[in-house]
Amino acid sequence: MSGRLDGKVAVITGGCSGMGLGTLELFLEEGARVVLADIQGDKGEALAAKHGERLRFIRCDIRSEADVAAAIALAESAFGRLDILFNNAAAAGATGGIETLDVDAWDATHALVLRSVMLGCKHAVPAMRRAGGGAIINTASGTAVLPFGNRGAAYGTMKAGVAHISRLLASELGPDRIRVNAIVPGWIATSILGNSIGASREVADRMTPYLLEDFATFQPLPDAGTPRDIGEAVLFLGSDAAKWITGVVLPVDGGLLVKNQADGRLPDILQNARTKAEQALADGAPA
Repeated sequence: MSGRLDGKVAVITGGCSGMGLGTLELFLEEGARVVLADIQGDKGEALAAKHGERLRFIRCDIRSEADVAAAIALAESAFGRLDILFNNAAAAGATGGIETLDVDAWDATHALVLRSVMLGCKHAVPAMRRAGGGAIINTASGTAVLPFGNRGAAYGTMKAGVAHISRLLASELGPDRIRVNAIVPGWIATSILGNSIGASREVADRMTPYLLEDFATFQPLPDAGTPRDIGEAVLFLGSDAAKWITGVVLPVDGGLLVKNQADGRLPDILQNARTKAEQALADGAPA
């Protein structure tokens, strides 16, 4: 199948790695033109050079309203319209128990995980109105539904907010033919997991292959989820095939929310992958 996004213009935040990159590559394969908004300048520039005129990169800190507005504006100035926004970028944020939770860390997690989604929606809506409608897809999390993953109260609370703002905006924006949905990814081996345990970006990027075997055991379906699996769900929700779907919070998790088999083992699994990735980096092995 091809051409599912012919004529569509998308903005993807956090598209240089992980689920964002998997979605970016699939969108380009399916005919979209894409603005990649990310803080990773070296990776973003390399992707823009690789994919040519159908991809534009802009350095974007999703905590900055000016940066988010500029990413949306680039879609219209470069490609003439905006049809799809994938609010994907985030990081683990504050961790730890409630008694030791620092208020500034809570506020920083809010800015990174939830306020950033609000900013993307805020600035995408006028552009989508000018295009006659559009689709916004926000990345929530299993921690928005169940308290697993040992990430503490801040991240899960903010991701629950991502799920609910998607429902609220679906109601508000439906008359403008702007659809708003959220996805709830399962355990996908991406660099955010390394970041959550303090690994450097270089190490976190190398951890993925060491996680896949264990991640296949975390949910009823006996396969590890991939960024491509997330990309397929985002593509569907952004395409005309989903033109009558809005306000949905869609698990893409292999059944994790039906039966979570991950808790208890995850810290050791992540630390083991980190150790192997650090050794590979020290040995000069390719990423």
